[in-house]
Amino acid sequence: MKTKNFLNFLFRVLAGFRRNQGLLLSGALAYYTLLSIVPMSILALLGLSHIVGERQLYQTLSVYLDMLIPGYGATLSAEVRVFLAHGKTVGIAGFLIMIFFSSVAFTVLENAMSVIFYHRVKVRRRHFLVSVIIPYVYIFLLGLGIVIVTFIAGAIQALQLRNLMLFGWALDFRGAYGVVLYGLGVIGEIFMLTSVYMVMPVGRMTFRHALIGGMTATVLWEMTRRVIVWYYSTLSMVNLIYGSFAGAVVALLGIEAASLILLLGAQVIAELERDRRAHKDKESGFGT
Repeated sequence: MKTKNFLNFLFRVLAGFRRNQGLLLSGALAYYTLLSIVPMSILALLGLSHIVGERQLYQTLSVYLDMLIPGYGATLSAEVRVFLAHGKTVGIAGFLIMIFFSSVAFTVLENAMSVIFYHRVKVRRRHFLVSVIIPYVYIFLLGLGIVIVTFIAGAIQALQLRNLMLFGWALDFRGAYGVVLYGLGVIGEIFMLTSVYMVMPVGRMTFRHALIGGMTATVLWEMTRRVIVWYYSTLSMVNLIYGSFAGAVVALLGIEAASLILLLGAQVIAELERDRRAHKDKESGFGT
């Protein structure tokens, strides 16, 4: 019976996702995310390079871009470095344009969430100014997270060069840099996705639902991105088919896979909310 209920719920999730044009939404989100990554990275490096070392900043950014776009994090960070090294002064107009394009991914994500949680939008709408501010709050928090992680990673690198003794035991930190950086990235990914499920949809959401969604989406993405790396390194003919466009195509497909997982998680939460509301309506009907 439980298996039947689960399969029925899964069918409703997929049907709702199809009804909401989930593939189209994830494609649009992937496109605008790819459009936002480079200007967002440039702005982050311009601002954060005054706080932390440039080399450590590039290392941290490369690792986390690779978590978002499997296999192409180093390439993107190298392109950003070339822009910063050889690009001319951007100017006020260029700076404003980069600020705008760095935020469009969050705006599209909010719009996609409003489609999936349309039952909330019918009851309550978000103020326009709140929608304008949300992307920049996220950008600020992402920058703050990169600074914190970079400082922690720098401390781990320093510890690798020393032999520390604790209660007579020698502590060896060799190899800890990559593990710590990845672990912090996964934790940050969980909190980031949880906050997306909490903030982006209009109205209130329980932290429990959002955290479950964030953890599930993180696990699914960590599995998926490894499959993507394996596929493109062993079986894919994308370089042969697309030639010089292969990098952009692979990056776009990788981000679309992440967007698909993110929006499917939102669809699951939306269906759970509908079930809970239907259950309450049924109980109130019996009560009357």
